[in-house]
Amino acid sequence: MLENQTLEKIDFTEALPDKEYVDCTFVNCNFEQLLFKNIVFEECHFKFCNFSLVKTTKMSWHNVHFTECKMVGADFTGSNPFSSFHFDSSNLQYASFTQMKLKATPFINCNLQEADFSDADLSSAIFEQCEMSRTIFSHTNLEKADFTSAYHFVIDPQNNRLKNARFSRSNLEGLVVPFGVLIE
Repeated sequence: MLENQTLEKIDFTEALPDKEYVDCTFVNCNFEQLLFKNIVFEECHFKFCNFSLVKTTKMSWHNVHFTECKMVGADFTGSNPFSSFHFDSSNLQYASFTQMKLKATPFINCNLQEADFSDADLSSAIFEQCEMSRTIFSHTNLEKADFTSAYHFVIDPQNNRLKNARFSRSNLEGLVVPFGVLIE
C-alpha cells in the first residue's frame, strides 16, 4: 500500500506497482491504455493525468478527484458499483459509465461528448457547464440531476427517469428533440 505520497510525471502504461493507494496525489502521470485490475484508490487526486483508453476490472475508487485529466475513451464499467468520483475540467469524450451507480457525482466544466451513461444511476448528479453533444442516456436514472448549465444534450424523457431533474429554460430543447419538435 502506498499512502500520503505525491507522484509526478510517471509513466504507468505498463502496470501500477501497488494495489492500494490512499490519500495520494498523481500529477502529470500517464496511464494511457492501462488495464486497471484489482486496484483501490482512496481519497486520491489526479491532476493533469492521461487516462485515455483505460479499462477497469474489479476497481475501487473511493472519493477520487480528477482535475484537468484526459480520459478519452476511458471505460469505467468494471469499477466497483459503490465508487465515488469528482470530475473537474476533464475531457471524458467517449468515456463509458454504463450500469454504474454515480449518485450525486459532480461533473464540473467537463467535455462529455459521446460519453455513455446507459442504464446508469445519475440521480442527484451535477452537470455544471458540461458539453454533452451525442452523450448517451438510455434507461438512465437522472432524478434530481442538475442540467441547468449543461449544453448540447439530448435526453428522451420517455426512455429515462427525470423526476425533479433541473433544467434551465435555455436548454429545454434537448428534451423535446426526440419528439421532432422544433423550437424557434
